[in-house]
Amino acid sequence: MCRLFALTSSDPVSPMDAIRALDVMREGHDGSGVGLYLSDLAGPFESMKDNPVLSGIFTDPGMKRLDEFMEAKGFTLRYDMPITPKGALPTWTPKRDAYVVRAYDVPESWATLTAEEKGLACLRTRLQLKHMGLDSEDITVFSFWPDTIMIKEIGDPLQVGEYLGLDRPEIHSRLILAQGRQNTNYAINLYACHPFFIEGISTMTNGENTAFVPIRDYLMGQGIPGYEGYNSDSEVFTHILHYALKRLALPFEAYKHVITPLKDHEMHNHPDREFLTKLKQICRRLIIDGPNCVIGCLPDKSMFMVQDSKKLRPGVVGGRPGLFAFSSEICGLDLAIPDRDRTKDFQPMHLDSAIVGPDRQEVRICRQSQPLPLHN
Repeated sequence: MCRLFALTSSDPVSPMDAIRALDVMREGHDGSGVGLYLSDLAGPFESMKDNPVLSGIFTDPGMKRLDEFMEAKGFTLRYDMPITPKGALPTWTPKRDAYVVRAYDVPESWATLTAEEKGLACLRTRLQLKHMGLDSEDITVFSFWPDTIMIKEIGDPLQVGEYLGLDRPEIHSRLILAQGRQNTNYAINLYACHPFFIEGISTMTNGENTAFVPIRDYLMGQGIPGYEGYNSDSEVFTHILHYALKRLALPFEAYKHVITPLKDHEMHNHPDREFLTKLKQICRRLIIDGPNCVIGCLPDKSMFMVQDSKKLRPGVVGGRPGLFAFSSEICGLDLAIPDRDRTKDFQPMHLDSAIVGPDRQEVRICRQSQPLPLHN
């Protein structure tokens, strides 16, 4: 099993806080990789909330192609945060030419675009760069989105974090998702490393999605940019959430009803029975099979945890006003927030969604048995 840890904080925190929490759960990951999603950024990025930030790994020839591509598209480099590795290479970590975290000013032609159109343009730019690098493997792009940094690498999470110097204040942030990877594939592919991201939505998963193939085929058949690749069976969780929020215009509370709908007899007396019955029919190809624990972030900077109906993967939420953590194991939570009230720790069950909103004041629990906040 992989190990997951996430922090949502009113004050900026270091990504190393999350990585150290992963380290105390090291029996659950094998050092084959680490992935980070950072948002609600502080430091120099705080004044660039609307500028898309490019995150990835490049060879020297790939950097040359990147610069040529961005210049041709009309992007202007706004801020370049070099990551200079220090010390010996961690075990299994390849030597890289360049880790890229760059903020750009968008082309002048984007000035008349709506927010939605700009988002789609950022998504298409990321996909173009990704496709450019697939054959020669000189360009690997994890995200191109405002207020977002993603870092992924092969190796032990703590060793990689220290090697890349990730305790630096320039990448302190208020939202952090971190995964310590347990390799279940035949080859280690950075695009298979969690978390996954699309248009302000990010998720990571501990588990096994045995319904992956039909879900993947359904999503790829929708003709939606970004629904592609699928080097990991867990990437579909990000795209199902995107589909529910962006295409179906559903509230987050409906996400669980898409991936793990209630059984017919459980809906019998539900106040939204008619709506949920139709939703179950429409989204039947998106029903997951487990076991899976999913932690993620929403565009409004909320953080959540859900379990599938099998509830066979651990997960706990706890903290105090201003600082909450979502963890695969309580020992990770204990390390990150030792001064919390432990009696308020919550372990979501199969009907629960645990949510901490952008105000970071409390853990809100919504259950599938409750009415949905639907708009008439």
